[in-house]
Amino acid sequence: MKRIISTADAPAAIGPYSQAVESNGFLFTSGQIPIDPATGQIVEGDITAQTQQVFKNIRAILQAAGYTMDHILKTTVFLADMNDFAAMNEVYARQFDGSFPSRSAVAVKTLPKNVLVEIETVCAK
Repeated sequence: MKRIISTADAPAAIGPYSQAVESNGFLFTSGQIPIDPATGQIVEGDITAQTQQVFKNIRAILQAAGYTMDHILKTTVFLADMNDFAAMNEVYARQFDGSFPSRSAVAVKTLPKNVLVEIETVCAK
């Protein structure tokens, strides 16, 4: 069985996918980009502002599913430019209480809507 997670507090899917799917105690969030769900627009600003918005979106999805940041086991960070890694990492580090999930971070050629960062998570209760 799987449960589809959807909340208006995070951006609606821009394709044929769900914001998150829960199954057997695991929650898989789709990659979140820095869209402000209130406006439907990409947040203005640099990698710092975009990473902050991505985590707001992740938190909203986790809350809708009954999870918290403490439930995140693994993240995958996609960057449009690896030169943004240090600034993204500063924002990233502040999201956790010191118990960090495992992580992969890769630079990719292009991200949806030409954003600077996208992050997906795998969570468990």
